Amino acid sequence: MATPLAVNSAASLWGPYKDIWQTVGNALWRRQPEAVHLLDMILKKHKPDFISLFRNPPKNVQQHEKVQKASTEGVAIQGQQGTRLLPEQLIKEAFILSDLFDIGELAAVELLLAGEHQQPHFPGLTRGLVAVLLYWDGKRCIANSLKALIQSRQGKTWTLELSPELASITTHFTNELMEQGLTYKVLTLVSHIDVNNEFEKLQRERGLGSEKHRKEVSDLIKECRQSLAESLFAWACQSPLGKDDTLLLIGHLERVTVEANGSLDAVNLALLMALLYCFDISFIEQSTEERDDIINQLPLLTERQYIATIHSRLQDSQPWKLPGLQATVRLAWALALRGISQLPDVTALAEFTEADEAMAELAIADSVFLFLTESVVVSENFYQEEFYIRRIHNLITDFLALMPMKVKQLRNRADEDARMIHMSMQMGNEPPISLRRDLEHLMLLIGELYKKNPFHLELALEYWCPSEPLQTPTIMGSYLGVAHQRPPQRQVVLSKFVRQMGDLLPPTIYIPYLKMLQGLANGPQCAHYCFSLLKVNGSSHVENIQGAGGSPVSWEHFFHSLMLYHEHLRKDLPSADSVQYRHLPSRGITQKEQDGLIAFLQLTSTIITWSENARLALCEHPQWTPVVVILGLLQCSISPVLKAELLKTLAAFGKSPEIAASLWQSLEYTQILQTIRVPSQRQAIGIEVELNEIESRCEEYPLTRAFCQLISVLVESSFPSNLGAGLRPPGFDPYLQFLRDSVFLRFRTRAYRRAAEKWEVAEVVLEVFYKLLRDYEPQLEDFVDQFVELQGEEIIAYKPPGFSLMYHLLNESPMLELAFSLLEEGVKQLDTYAPFPGKKHLEKAVQHCLALLNLTLQKENLFMDLLRESQLALIVSPLEQLLQGINPRTKKADNVVNIARYLYHGNTNPELAFESAKILCCISCNSNIQIKLVGDFTHDQSISQKLMAGFVECLDSEDTEEFIRLEEGSEHEKTLAVICHETRIHILNLLITSLECNPPNLALYLLGFELKKPVSTTNLQDPGVLGCPRTCLHAILNILEKGTEGRTGPVAVRESPQLAELCYQVIYQLCACCDTSGPTMRYLRTSQDFLFSHLQHLPFSNKEYEISMLNQMSWLMKTASIELRVTSLNRQRSHTQRLLHLLLDDMPVKPYSDSEGGIEDENRSVSGFLHFDTATKVRRKILNILDSIDFSQEIPEPLQLDFFDRTQIEQVIANCEHKNLRGQTVCNVKLLHRVLVAEVNALQGMAAIGQRPLLMEEISTILQYVVGRNKLLQCLHAKRHALESWRQLVEIILTACPQDLIQAEDRQLIIRDILQDVHDKILDDEAAQELMPVVAGAVFTLTAHLSQAVRTEKKQTLISEPGETHDAFMLDSSFTSPAEGPLVGFASIGDSSLHIILKKLLDFILKTGGGFQRVRTHLYGSLLYYLQIAQRPDEPDTLEAAKKTMWERLTAPEDVFSKLQRENIAIIESYGAALMEVICRDACDGHEIGRMLALALLDRIVSVDKQQQWLLYLSNSGYLKVLVDSLAEDDRTLQSLLTPQPPLLKALYTYESKMAFLTRVAKIQQGALELLRSGVIVRLAQCQVYDMRPEMDPQGMFGMRDPPVFIPTPVDRYRQILLPALQLCQVILTSSMAQHLQAAGQVLQFLISHSDTIQAILRCQDVSAGSLQELALLTGIISKAALPGILSELDVDANEGSLMELQGHIGRFQRQCLGLLSRFGGSDRLRQFKFQDDNVEGDRVSKKDEIELAMQQICANVMEYCQSLMLQSSPTFQHAVCLFTPSLSETINRDGPRQDSQAPVVPYWRLPGLGIIVYLLKQSANDFFSYYDSHRRSVSKLQNVEQLPPDEIKELCRSVMPAGVDKISTAQKYVLARRRLVKLINNRAKLLSLCSFIIETCLFILWRHLEYYLLHCTPMDSQDSLFASRTLFKNRRLQDSFASETNLDFRSGLTMVSQHDIDQLQTDAINAFGESLQKKLLDIEGLYSKVRSRYSFIQALVRRVRGLLRISRN
Repeated sequence: MATPLAVNSAASLWGPYKDIWQTVGNALWRRQPEAVHLLDMILKKHKPDFISLFRNPPKNVQQHEKVQKASTEGVAIQGQQGTRLLPEQLIKEAFILSDLFDIGELAAVELLLAGEHQQPHFPGLTRGLVAVLLYWDGKRCIANSLKALIQSRQGKTWTLELSPELASITTHFTNELMEQGLTYKVLTLVSHIDVNNEFEKLQRERGLGSEKHRKEVSDLIKECRQSLAESLFAWACQSPLGKDDTLLLIGHLERVTVEANGSLDAVNLALLMALLYCFDISFIEQSTEERDDIINQLPLLTERQYIATIHSRLQDSQPWKLPGLQATVRLAWALALRGISQLPDVTALAEFTEADEAMAELAIADSVFLFLTESVVVSENFYQEEFYIRRIHNLITDFLALMPMKVKQLRNRADEDARMIHMSMQMGNEPPISLRRDLEHLMLLIGELYKKNPFHLELALEYWCPSEPLQTPTIMGSYLGVAHQRPPQRQVVLSKFVRQMGDLLPPTIYIPYLKMLQGLANGPQCAHYCFSLLKVNGSSHVENIQGAGGSPVSWEHFFHSLMLYHEHLRKDLPSADSVQYRHLPSRGITQKEQDGLIAFLQLTSTIITWSENARLALCEHPQWTPVVVILGLLQCSISPVLKAELLKTLAAFGKSPEIAASLWQSLEYTQILQTIRVPSQRQAIGIEVELNEIESRCEEYPLTRAFCQLISVLVESSFPSNLGAGLRPPGFDPYLQFLRDSVFLRFRTRAYRRAAEKWEVAEVVLEVFYKLLRDYEPQLEDFVDQFVELQGEEIIAYKPPGFSLMYHLLNESPMLELAFSLLEEGVKQLDTYAPFPGKKHLEKAVQHCLALLNLTLQKENLFMDLLRESQLALIVSPLEQLLQGINPRTKKADNVVNIARYLYHGNTNPELAFESAKILCCISCNSNIQIKLVGDFTHDQSISQKLMAGFVECLDSEDTEEFIRLEEGSEHEKTLAVICHETRIHILNLLITSLECNPPNLALYLLGFELKKPVSTTNLQDPGVLGCPRTCLHAILNILEKGTEGRTGPVAVRESPQLAELCYQVIYQLCACCDTSGPTMRYLRTSQDFLFSHLQHLPFSNKEYEISMLNQMSWLMKTASIELRVTSLNRQRSHTQRLLHLLLDDMPVKPYSDSEGGIEDENRSVSGFLHFDTATKVRRKILNILDSIDFSQEIPEPLQLDFFDRTQIEQVIANCEHKNLRGQTVCNVKLLHRVLVAEVNALQGMAAIGQRPLLMEEISTILQYVVGRNKLLQCLHAKRHALESWRQLVEIILTACPQDLIQAEDRQLIIRDILQDVHDKILDDEAAQELMPVVAGAVFTLTAHLSQAVRTEKKQTLISEPGETHDAFMLDSSFTSPAEGPLVGFASIGDSSLHIILKKLLDFILKTGGGFQRVRTHLYGSLLYYLQIAQRPDEPDTLEAAKKTMWERLTAPEDVFSKLQRENIAIIESYGAALMEVICRDACDGHEIGRMLALALLDRIVSVDKQQQWLLYLSNSGYLKVLVDSLAEDDRTLQSLLTPQPPLLKALYTYESKMAFLTRVAKIQQGALELLRSGVIVRLAQCQVYDMRPEMDPQGMFGMRDPPVFIPTPVDRYRQILLPALQLCQVILTSSMAQHLQAAGQVLQFLISHSDTIQAILRCQDVSAGSLQELALLTGIISKAALPGILSELDVDANEGSLMELQGHIGRFQRQCLGLLSRFGGSDRLRQFKFQDDNVEGDRVSKKDEIELAMQQICANVMEYCQSLMLQSSPTFQHAVCLFTPSLSETINRDGPRQDSQAPVVPYWRLPGLGIIVYLLKQSANDFFSYYDSHRRSVSKLQNVEQLPPDEIKELCRSVMPAGVDKISTAQKYVLARRRLVKLINNRAKLLSLCSFIIETCLFILWRHLEYYLLHCTPMDSQDSLFASRTLFKNRRLQDSFASETNLDFRSGLTMVSQHDIDQLQTDAINAFGESLQKKLLDIEGLYSKVRSRYSFIQALVRRVRGLLRISRN
């Protein structure tokens, strides 16, 4: 029992019907092929609903009970589990609804639930009211579907061109409905459903809400009736009704009545037309075959008794309620009978066909034509349906053509009546009352029928038969065919009727005849024929010029009468001074004559409106001179109505610019509007008086309206600049003043007899203002007072009218006030939703008002800028500020709100909504206004709700355009669709501009964000949830969502691309703005699944709208990038993964069905093994998107000009360029057009006039070219935008998404695919260069990630086998991981792929040619990353490598790295000099970053180029020399960098790059030679920057608590400059073997030239990493260069002075270096300092390492220097150079207990003692062991990183990455820890080698000194110490000056060694060099030195020293 009573949540009385209508629409109107099948299914399913049309489910006791209990037991709902409890209130409402519509209780519940669900779409309504709407909407959908199905039937009147299959479905279905008695049901429903009754019922139950709700309900009910009636009409058109149905229809029509205004309502009109189409026999005129087909389908002829039954029914019936209606049907029947009688075999029907005359007589007797005119043609729906018009047209033409005798009879009767009237007038009697006026009525009917022509049918052409062949090809008739063909019989008859009726016209039908002609002249061709007719009529009677016998219907007669009338009136004109300007009753003209004149004037207007030829011909006719006569008449005293007609006729003439120009002058001359005041005149004359005195008194204003119309036309045709010159200040101002002050400003206060006229006046005057302002462009000269001479005095000329309007609209003028109040009144009136007189005109007036404000907003900036520059004393305010003003009526600032309220009427008045949206969009750019607007909009709850609803409704508008059949829709419908579209675009632009302002702004309010609380706290919901209204965001998502479920993708993307583009942009902006991003993305992700559903349809394809399509994809991809980034950050892995799969997978998404699974799997595994699996792969979406961006771009053909000068035109185009909304530079086409046309107009002379058409043609060519150019620019911009977004998406995928979501192998493949594709596209010859920068950027990122991925993979494989040493592993080039079989070559993607990528990169570099250096910068970066792949990763120096023999190393097979490197360099070299040239050129000049990268790239290539091709090229082509020479230039810029606030550090970085490259070159022996040859060191010696060493900051490390973040301190900057120079020197010294001495000599010169600096560094006491590095490098250089042997190499002139100076320098260097030993040999002070340093810098672990390394390096360098000095200067042992005194006191002192006493610093000229050496030896031995342990520990840690405790891992990571360790994944932590350990190991390995070197050197020096002192030294006897020192000094000076040796001869000083010293030395040495030290030293050799070389150096020296000490003891 429970199941049948389940509730359908979509409401069975509404949801399914909506679906039917949707499907019918899709199939029939939208022509969607897939909808056909759906339609078939849905029709079968819902057939009962169509058969039981509108029947509701009945009430039911069971349901009643069930619903009664629903509040406790609940009801089941379809598709949902369990039951739902209903609130009591809803149950009550359900019973009310059930009674109201007499529907089942459950159906009522369903409607209410659906109403609740739909409520957000109807803000302000309760669920009950919405349910009422839904109920009727369901009915309407069924009725509309029925109508559409019937319209789509195959039949005789029209075709929708549907597929045969579809047409047969609908025809078959509707036939079945007809058999079930459709006609009866429709007629019953039409007569039963009545709006008033329904409203009464609803009113009783409070089922009606606001005015809008009432209107919506009544519209729905009316539409139901209308659609039902129209479905019968459609049926009758396609296949007429059968006999019984026709009788039913007649029966219905018998009871019909008319509306209040005498016309038929739409429903009855449709039913009448249905009946008329049942009697339609127009097919008789078709060809025989077609005719026979139709006859067989016609019930009229096929059904027995049809004619008899109908005939008797129509003949004998009682009078109907509407006799005219009966008459119409009878006439149609009579004509049908007459038509049938012409068919071949109808003798059987003779008795009926004979009766046609009688039947027609009956019809005419009942005034059929009058009824048709007053009730049918006047009906408001008549002109909305083409087939109504055609049917009545056929009815009339059939009557005229088939019943000529009847027509003749009517004419005779009319003549007779005219005579009677004439007689009775002669006798002075009243004319008889009983006169029939059928002919008049017929003529009026014809005139009325063709007066309007909405479908441009020109049916009236059938009445014109061309008497002469047409001269002009332009007016060929639609079916006139070729002029000489004989026209069809019917046309001949009709044209004869028109002509004959005009012959000898009785006066009674003169006016009707003119009105008929006026109707028939409506249309371009008809007007031409009518003009000819009137011309011909007059011409035959030229001789009777008096017009006595001439045809009264001719131009001749008419203009003659006018002239006579004018002359007659002129005679009577009173003299000017006694003008008492009042209308005398009638001045010689009867009312009848006046009507005749008016009718003829109207006819003239119609003809000349349509036909320009007629206009010019009449105007230029020398005798008629219509314009002169009319203007003359206007000055006379005639009735305003006639004057108005005359003015209207003038307006028609003014359509031609030629006529308009002279008309202006004539107007001014005749002073119709008085513009010149004559002092003698007592009283004003002209139209102003008429308005104020006559029209106001009559309360009717025809004349004023006509005058405004005339001005409106004239202003458009030709605008006079110096109107009235010579008589008054020239200009238009008096007219504008009159229109503004007398007409517009006072229009509301005047009285109106016809209420509508008030708005008509407002409309016409505002239209003039609109046109004036529209055509006004502010010019500089408008802002300067122009003086003109008038009657000998200078006066100021008037400003242009546009200027004056702008001035009034930019001030709080009465005009602006009135405009605002008009807008307010307009919206109030519209809010009533009730019809009122003049509604159309009010809407038009409001539209012009809004348009005026719009124009003002567009032009105000230029206007105000010009005003500011000028001297005019005018004050204006921006309109947006004036809009903020207070409204005097409401005392609130609600002007903008009033404007915005028009959006609420977007469905009924789209034009107003459009203008309103445009204004809002315009003023929204200003952020101050935004805040005020938000306040105004949200101030009042109900208005706020309405405004929101208005915006949403406009955005939703497409749902309301119920399937406009755009291909056959009327023009009006098409323009409306365009306007709705534009409105939506403006609203979206408003949102976009508002979002750029700070909150609160309009967009946030419209999109539903919080305004009172912080925006980011908003919680967006679906509409209706938690009381959330439906906002613009929902509307936008709705637009984009349609169609996303289907295959074709979002509908908007295809059908309204620009709209979709802006929608995507709004969503992107919401996601990108930090405030709105969180809420928006949450909502899109959870409620909408927006991104996934849209991305799956990428790439969009829409070739027509390529620009929009690209922008849509751009915004969508940018949003996707943000989503990926955000979900990655928030660790929402599933979201990220889903999107990544969608974008990157190359497997088809659809899984195979299970049945085939087995076979498939087998195949797949085999093919997988053989790598043939390509068939199942699909292209990755990310690549598809790239494919959809077409890199090629068609460029418009260059201009070919004949008249204009090409270069000047280019210049003009450039001047017209401006930035558009999107920031692209485009040319303003309108402005360009104005400039060019002005240029043409400025040409003088006849030749120019003759060539004008050609010039105009060329202008249009230029404009087309510019439009093409703009399109090109926009297209390139869009492509670039799309490519940028694509690149952003790719970069986010690679950088921001968790690495583990894409497997390493896939990652490489993806990058490879993208790289190859993107290169292929850009390397194509057609590719646009503008896209290169973006592509290069993408290539850079991709290569960087490829490099990273491959290197990571390599490291993984290196680490994966920790058991073996890495080298053994590296030797085996084909490393395999067991699972995958042999991998060929390098990385997962293989060598060949890498090579392809390299080649493409190089091709790309070459493609950029000379320009595009910035592009190449990216490419160099990419190349560097690529070359990094082949670089060996940092390997830990485990000290094992040395175990291998040299032979093993040489014969080892090549490893993968070297192989790839070799292949890379081969590929690079295959490109030859072209590539070298490009890179070298970039390295030498251009942008700094480009130079740096080019240098880095050269550095890289040179380092791996074994053949030294590049080095050769560099030196041969002179680039190396250029680089070296540029150092002099750098010197100047670098000097400026040492100021405390440096300008820019660019120069520093390029210098560093340059030096790094030169250092790299110097590492190669050949390179070092080239550098020496190019004099690099000499250059360095000349640089002054090295002498500018800044003073050390005494606080050093401790003074600055927080060192500067980015810009280094001056000292650091100086070091950055100096260190590279020192490094270069060092490298050159090391690698220049052959030229060593030359190099050393140059370096020495460098040292000497900067000796001050060098001394300062050597003296510096600072112990920071930087200063120690300086010392380390410097001591390294000095140890190799400042040697005695070098001086002899220097080609110094043997000039003693310079030699002495050099020696002095060298001596000083030596002394200082030895002095360093006492500092760094490790005195306590330093030790303490080191520890202190550690404590300060907690996390600077690597700094500590550097300091340690530098100290050891300094010691090693000094020791090396000592060794070199000793070796160089003492060939024999006897003459050994002693550098140290024989005192070991220092060691004792240090090791002794007196820790506190500081060792005195040795003055640098005093020689240090040997103790330092011994101390250093001991110290190094100790250090060695600590380093060795640390090294071993680190190596073991490295091998088991995964096993280390987490804290230790964290500690290791911290030293690499001080902040954010906790945020990274464990895998990344391991990577960082490994990196740190490798660094540590390598640091320790370096320290070990330094220690070992220091130990060996110390031992050597110790041994040499001991040997000298203990064996060869002769001790001195002790002398007076004072004397000793004195001789020492003297001797030294002598030595210095005379010795050829450069060295200070220490021997002389050391003669002071006494025996005691030597003994002391020996005992101390034995103590110091004890067993423990010896054992340590030998252990070191065992541990370390043995591995490095086979010689046991330490052992030998230890043995010797031990020997020495022993010998001496013996």
